[in-house]
Amino acid sequence: MHFSDPLTSTVADELARCGVTDVVASPGLHSGVLAHAVHQCPGMRLHVRIDERSAAFLALGLARASGRPAAVVCTSGTAAANLHPAVLEARHSRVPLVVITTDRLPALRGTGANQATDQARLYGRATPHYTELNTEPPTTATVRYWRSAVSRALGSCAHGPVHLNLGLHEPYDAPAPLPDEAALLASARPPGEPWTRVRHAPEAPRTLDVPAHGVIVVGDGASDPHAAVTFAEQAGWPLLAEPQSGARYGANAIRTYGDLLSHREFRKGAEPEMVITMGRPGVHLAVLDYLGQARDHLVVDPSADWADPTRGATEVLSRLGTPRLRDQDPDWLRRWQDADKAASGALDVMLDRTDLSEPRIARDLVAAIPDGSLLFAGSSMPIRDLEQTMRPRQNVRILANRGLNGIDGAVSSAIGAALAHQAQGGGRAYALLGDLSLLHDQNGLITGLGSPRPDLTIVVVNNNGGGIFSLLPVRRPIDDFEMLFGTPHGVSFEQVAAASGWPYTRAAGTAELLAVLDQPGPRLIEVVTDRRDNASLHRRLTVAVMSAVGAAL
Repeated sequence: MHFSDPLTSTVADELARCGVTDVVASPGLHSGVLAHAVHQCPGMRLHVRIDERSAAFLALGLARASGRPAAVVCTSGTAAANLHPAVLEARHSRVPLVVITTDRLPALRGTGANQATDQARLYGRATPHYTELNTEPPTTATVRYWRSAVSRALGSCAHGPVHLNLGLHEPYDAPAPLPDEAALLASARPPGEPWTRVRHAPEAPRTLDVPAHGVIVVGDGASDPHAAVTFAEQAGWPLLAEPQSGARYGANAIRTYGDLLSHREFRKGAEPEMVITMGRPGVHLAVLDYLGQARDHLVVDPSADWADPTRGATEVLSRLGTPRLRDQDPDWLRRWQDADKAASGALDVMLDRTDLSEPRIARDLVAAIPDGSLLFAGSSMPIRDLEQTMRPRQNVRILANRGLNGIDGAVSSAIGAALAHQAQGGGRAYALLGDLSLLHDQNGLITGLGSPRPDLTIVVVNNNGGGIFSLLPVRRPIDDFEMLFGTPHGVSFEQVAAASGWPYTRAAGTAELLAVLDQPGPRLIEVVTDRRDNASLHRRLTVAVMSAVGAAL
């Protein structure tokens, strides 16, 4: 058996030249040939995972946190299908994921050959850029074609995933004559250069004439969150920034905007003349409803498929400029800030009366972690609890898979994000996940011997099921609720941690949880809560906050 192939050697080298530093691979005969080539390539880090779905989400986390393309490699057949959830998340959250499926040669499709299916455009419109490369005699023209195709794919992944499908000979077949490494590299650009360097020139920012009564909303994947903070302060506008937006800080940041926009009387006096959105807001439905009623709605988005879920955009800009106010009204911002202060006070008083409640865990965790940390939040209740309770603060990076809001791959995404964060000189990493999210991707805890493991502390909130469903505004009890929605599992997370070699701690109170955070990772911390108590607390929080806002108006 031979593990030298001119196509895979060329692809690995061109990936490195195009800036890919991390490749995740799963075991497989054909994928092993490419993984071997990557492993031999200087400057490339190879991560091996036994589960293709976890591997894809690990690559997603690496790419999301680093801002650079990361590649995932798998073998043919069902292995390639297991990448699809991460591909969809990358597409909708615009993460530069390079999906490389290794394949059997096209002549075997439709013949009943083992592990041979039609992988051409397997992910459909989720990967607009698709290229198929097959093993051919390695002439100068062939290698030039391979390098150009890889370089073009990398140039196309700035706003989402791309798919390369490599048709390979069987590794145990007699090898074709191979050119030596020097001959392959001689057909490349000068040392370290990609075949084609792609540059995307953004639109120059301009001055925007804006009214006094405006709001800026920042959601997931905002292209320049810091510009939003500056704009809000220059314009005197309230800033409604989701936790993972990177913009939830500064004097104009409104912590409790979701509650405020749910308050009927406050809402009447908060109708804006203009709303500017960056990224993809959507954690709180009241915000989307607010956007849908805006008279003038500017979307700042450099992508051709700009985010506008309410279909209310009146103008789309690629970059946010500087504001020029048409008039002044200092009472506009003050109204928001006074209501936010009242709502925050009521919120904190209620949370301080609890110990290990889920909203308090979110609030205290993000407040306690040191500057320079990364926090990955699960897409179900954790990000919603952060959205409701997180006080504005800077110097903490929060990430979440909000492209499609699924719980798939949360563990692997968190590990990938932590690895990339720390490779770039970042500080410690944390994750706040629900029990079902962790169980859905518990294979992600299996990092494999020899693969790098990050300093990551995973806090899993175990309420023995799907806690978010207990918050549904249902008018009548649902028959078989526990079986259909609650889905209790009864799994021991201590045993899950032991099986995958993760140190485990169960925190019995808030003080104990915060104390354990100082211990280095990788580590799994379990906190046990009750779904019924959590639902009751959320109802009481709503009553207290709404009452406080009403009294402040």
